[in-house]
Amino acid sequence: MLTKMDSLYTERYRANSRVVEIASTTDEELGPLKLLPGTWKNTDRLNGRGWNMIALPFAEEGGALDYRLLVNQFNEEIKFSLVDKRVPNRGIDIGEPGVRGDSTNTDQLVVTLDYEQMISQIAADDFPKSGLAGDPELAIHHEPGLFLHMGEPRIDGINIARLASIPHGNSALALGRFLTTDQPARIEDISGLPIGAFPAPPEGEEVDVEALLERAYLAPYKHFHDNRFEGLFDPVSPNALLNALPTNVANNTVLFLDTKLDRAGVHNIPFVERQADVSEMTATFWILELEGGEDEPELLLAYTQTVMLEFFPRRDGEPGLIKWPHVSINVMEKVEEATPEKPTMPGY
Repeated sequence: MLTKMDSLYTERYRANSRVVEIASTTDEELGPLKLLPGTWKNTDRLNGRGWNMIALPFAEEGGALDYRLLVNQFNEEIKFSLVDKRVPNRGIDIGEPGVRGDSTNTDQLVVTLDYEQMISQIAADDFPKSGLAGDPELAIHHEPGLFLHMGEPRIDGINIARLASIPHGNSALALGRFLTTDQPARIEDISGLPIGAFPAPPEGEEVDVEALLERAYLAPYKHFHDNRFEGLFDPVSPNALLNALPTNVANNTVLFLDTKLDRAGVHNIPFVERQADVSEMTATFWILELEGGEDEPELLLAYTQTVMLEFFPRRDGEPGLIKWPHVSINVMEKVEEATPEKPTMPGY
């Protein structure tokens, strides 16, 4: 016979029953992810706003360098299609030891939004020249994954997550938090220079970037710093081109994600672990609702993402390997909502 408490729990369970359906921007359960369902891409007015830099192990024939710096300009399409709502994570609070009937269920419900990302390059170059940079229209990235919005109870205020699977053989779990504001995106100035490839300056002193770039080992960075890729992109300051984001912002949802939080992390196949270990990833997404005009986009999705690759012993006297920032940035606009007729990506 069901007790009153059992009955209440059963009603709650039925009310929170799991459902998988086409995602919709009218679904309040998506929380900070509400505007994402549908297709985002680099349209004609945002053509080529994707930029990427990555250092890769490379044996230069007859040269002194053991790596090359690859830079890409790209276009992207990312589709958010299915929502899996009220995914139950079962838990229990056992209460005080020895107190009968003091335990309560502490189930957490999660809302997940799947995505698939496709990136093709417009142009690419590397230094030293390898002949491996690739041609225009080359597919350079494919990533299926999930964005998560976690309900209560939460751990340390962590309320969002991202699960990403990369064909190179990497699987990443990034945790984070979100905020909403009516202010424009605040772009942090980050360095694309490797960490541990040179001694740190004395305590209290700032890094003299121009002096640092005179070191022979950083010649690839100096090359693109002095000769901006496509006349625009400087891998020494890879976030700089995001400063052109619009300021006529009505609402701004910011997603902060980091694989170093709590028990998040990155796992790689053995070859990647031994050759260029992917150790961490941080990313910031801005979902921007604009007070635009008739010929301007209403919604923009911008991001900066830094993945750390570790290879070659550090040169600053510290233990471990050099950390090489692999930075990607982009700005896209919403072009289509997800519908039952177009839940996936037939164009790929």
